[in-house]
Amino acid sequence: MSDSYYEDEDDLADVKFSRQVVRRILKIAWNHRGLLIGLIVCTLLFSFADALFGFIVKQVIDEGIIAENPDALISYGVLYAIRRIVMAVNAFGFIFCAGRLGRHVHYDLKKEAFNQIQQLSFTEFDKRPVGWFMARLISDVQYVAIFVTWNLHDLIWTVSTVVASLIYMFIIDWRLALIILAMFPFMLYIGFKFQKKIIAEYRNVRSINSRITANYNENISGVKIVKGLVREERNLNKFGNLTDDMYKSSYRAVKLSSIFIPLIQIISAIAFGVVLFYGGSQIQAGTFTVGSLQAFITYITIIIEPINVLAAVFAEMQHGFASAEKVFDLIDTKPEIQDQPNSVELNEISKNIEYRDVSFYYEEKNPVLKNFSLKIKKGEIIALVGPTGGGKTTIANLACRFYEPKKGKILIDGTDYRQFTQISLQRRLGVVLQTPHLFSGTIMENIRYGRLEATNEEVYDASKLAHADEFIQVLSKKYEEEVGEKGSLLSQGQKQLISLARAILSKPDIVIMDEATSSIDSLTEELIQKGMISLLKNSTGFIIAHRLSTIKNANRILYIDKGRIVEKGTHRELLLQKGRYYHLYTRQFREEREKELGKEELGI
Repeated sequence: MSDSYYEDEDDLADVKFSRQVVRRILKIAWNHRGLLIGLIVCTLLFSFADALFGFIVKQVIDEGIIAENPDALISYGVLYAIRRIVMAVNAFGFIFCAGRLGRHVHYDLKKEAFNQIQQLSFTEFDKRPVGWFMARLISDVQYVAIFVTWNLHDLIWTVSTVVASLIYMFIIDWRLALIILAMFPFMLYIGFKFQKKIIAEYRNVRSINSRITANYNENISGVKIVKGLVREERNLNKFGNLTDDMYKSSYRAVKLSSIFIPLIQIISAIAFGVVLFYGGSQIQAGTFTVGSLQAFITYITIIIEPINVLAAVFAEMQHGFASAEKVFDLIDTKPEIQDQPNSVELNEISKNIEYRDVSFYYEEKNPVLKNFSLKIKKGEIIALVGPTGGGKTTIANLACRFYEPKKGKILIDGTDYRQFTQISLQRRLGVVLQTPHLFSGTIMENIRYGRLEATNEEVYDASKLAHADEFIQVLSKKYEEEVGEKGSLLSQGQKQLISLARAILSKPDIVIMDEATSSIDSLTEELIQKGMISLLKNSTGFIIAHRLSTIKNANRILYIDKGRIVEKGTHRELLLQKGRYYHLYTRQFREEREKELGKEELGI
């Protein structure tokens, strides 16, 4: 199972800050500048109000308690109350602004990324698994939103709190403030060194836990295969190795934390010792006050936490920055298939579709089609048969312009179809796949999915032509019946009939039937064949068939092998040739007959 969805965070160590990425992040945030400015201002006011506490403590002790001045105590008591009100108001302010800004950034980025995914060519989905796109839309967009809100808030809070505390310390006694400032580099080094390692270990724990979750999912989903192939012991060993790795990383993180916390306490104790020694000696000399000594002790307590947090803040910002790079990489991806500058609308296909010397490959060394030529008249039904990997689906995909020829042309009514807009061509398509895809919602919504303006009557008519109406009328809510996720509440045949009705409703000029009857029972196959007649009426059709009984009435049957037309003709003509199609058909007919005889013998 691919771990693409469960993001591995090992690559974060190599992330380098790019001004261009930072500018793009800030540009997105600046679209909501009122909230951004409010976040910054409220955080700064909160930090300076918080740091004011040490100065108030000094004045209360020196001017109130020691000086035995009740008026000073009342004045500084009021100042303390005002400070708390200012902190409360600004705490509300930055939480409100960060929350709103985060939601806006999250929405803007997710909308832009989702829109980009819809514009991408099929080649991008061939290169990257679904999990990669899911990770961009879910976790990475969320990390970017956190980056421009809470990470930014934490950074401003830590820096402004330390700066504000230093300002107050310099106001009280610049010499002692310089001594404390000289200890900063050592405190920062210890904080960054240990926090970086601790965070790296915890990230590794999360990464391994994601793989364990994937392992759970894989084994529970495939429990029949696991038991059938007696994989229990091997899977248990694999699971044991993962949990061992997770334990080791967790242990290392705890070990580093157990060293880091006492180290910080030692540094704090040294700072307190310096303040007490210097302050005490200066008090005896009459150049320092008890209030000043208490203020410095308070400020050391205040600044220790921001310094410890600063390393974690930078690590989280690094994560957000890496996520931003990935999201922007998706947004900046240019679709391989794009409309030409002077492309025009395709209103209808009135004559024919022609493949002229078309060559195509997914990998350059392995051509799928080479100098392939074929002309199909409007209303003609072409059946494509042959071995897996021969190029049948590729021929149909090229007609839909899901991919474009590497060489040669595909002409619609004599015009290179690259001169038409993609959307106008694909609006004329009707596609029915081997595994029909339904969306969560009702049957009505799924049939109307490709033509939202269709009336209820048009939906009913399409369903009747597809022979889906028969089973829909039996359901308790009929067309308002929920289909479940991916149509899970319906059978495979019922989903296929709805898919067929959806295609009929779109009134397509080109119809692609890709193994549409390969995984359903014979009764439903008969209904689908009737529906296919309605769908293919007045349309140019490509039928990719596994069950050859479904293509007997095709205008032409093409046997495709290694990207070439090996045989072509009607069903009758190909049987008379007694070539590959003949052998394929007779073998399949014999297999189906043997199954029927076997059922008769069993009394089924």
